[in-house]
Amino acid sequence: MIDKFVKYYFSVMKTDTFASKTAAIQDKTADASIGNVTGSNAVNVFLGIGVAWAIASCYHAWNGTVFTVSAGTLAPSVALFCLGSIICFAILQFRRYSPNIRAELGGPTSMRYLSASIFVLVWISYITYSILDAYCYI
Repeated sequence: MIDKFVKYYFSVMKTDTFASKTAAIQDKTADASIGNVTGSNAVNVFLGIGVAWAIASCYHAWNGTVFTVSAGTLAPSVALFCLGSIICFAILQFRRYSPNIRAELGGPTSMRYLSASIFVLVWISYITYSILDAYCYI
């Protein structure tokens, strides 16, 4: 089971990171890279879950059976994801309006490393929660 997490998170991380870096370099304001992150997450969810559920619901409708999806632990996962999003967007807003930084990307070296560290910590927290939840430790 751990292999699935490692494969999914690190394969997605590489493609999203590359696309965001490319968008940040090519866009004057780097807004495209921030939009890419939120957009790619939405696409991953809509395509990863939505298409599979749509196909399953059509299959069950055609066969006259009922298709149900248990909510399971979706609510805590979504709540944690939203909390992480709020933290990250708050940092971006702080960086934009801080008189010493005035940019979401770049700026003083210490603030770049601090922001990046917090973002990575939020990401690792979510991954850790997902793994612990999948193995029924929490």
